[in-house]
Amino acid sequence: MDLPVSTVFFGGGTPTLLPPSALGAILRAIDAEFGLAPGAEVTTEANPESVDQASLSELRSQGLTRVSFGMQSAVPAVLAVLDRVHRPGRPAQCAAWARQAGFEHVSLDLIYGTPGESDADWRRSLDAAVAAAPDHVSAYALTVETGTRLAARVRRGELDPPDDDVLADRYAAADEILGAAGYGWYEISNWAVSPSSRCAHNMLYWTGGDWWGIGPGAHSHVGGTRWWNVRHPAAYAARIAAGTSPGQAREVRSESERQLERVMLLTRLADGCPTAVLGPAGQANAAQVVADGLADSAALSHGRIVLTRRGRLLADAVAQKLTEP
Repeated sequence: MDLPVSTVFFGGGTPTLLPPSALGAILRAIDAEFGLAPGAEVTTEANPESVDQASLSELRSQGLTRVSFGMQSAVPAVLAVLDRVHRPGRPAQCAAWARQAGFEHVSLDLIYGTPGESDADWRRSLDAAVAAAPDHVSAYALTVETGTRLAARVRRGELDPPDDDVLADRYAAADEILGAAGYGWYEISNWAVSPSSRCAHNMLYWTGGDWWGIGPGAHSHVGGTRWWNVRHPAAYAARIAAGTSPGQAREVRSESERQLERVMLLTRLADGCPTAVLGPAGQANAAQVVADGLADSAALSHGRIVLTRRGRLLADAVAQKLTEP
């Protein structure tokens, strides 16, 4: 049975370096091959300097409905460490242009824990994001990726690596400031002004849905099987030109691995993890998780594990506890 596509997400770099017409052509090809569901969510990521008022208007006319801007920080010194080039204030301007263009949903992405970032810097970034009035904000702890310039500077001792206690404090500040501004957390790193503002595409990841990734390094998951493409663009293009699959490898996880992943993902959500999906040991441990202040007692009485703020900081450990054999 054919299933129409309910979400499309252009990401994994800076897709807006392509002309809007190219993204529109891809979207039409998806529609022709699979069919787009009525009201499908179509998102593109964008660096603030990669778009302007005209390109955002054209992106909307091509059928995109949601845009996510990589704001990262409002502090020039922090942006410099991250090798970001946009000017402070540019993300807010882009958000305003996107609204004027008719985008239904606008998101800003932030990063906390950058070496040299102070508590005041982080609060300044949060305040700037709120002032821009997006309907969705993501805030992620900095991950120092191997092979990047930042990783090399940390390895040489030029910059300190992120500190876990600092990251915890920054997360708490984000939850406090965003919550006070009317953004409710719905996934550990994501806040939205209403359920309709949540990223439907990402919800597929967190709830074990199916998705098909296209492009170098893209991952897919259909019917319990996960696979991923070759990462190098030249290798990917060569395989496509030769009419062969760009897939590099695949995996089918064991039931215990799938159970851990299922619980780990569901406990990241504000809707929580139903205790019915837990084994006997996990159900027995649920009361201890609540007693430790890591999950909400009222939610447990209704058969769900919903993490407290402290629990969100220890989400992986909670998931391990709930999946003990």
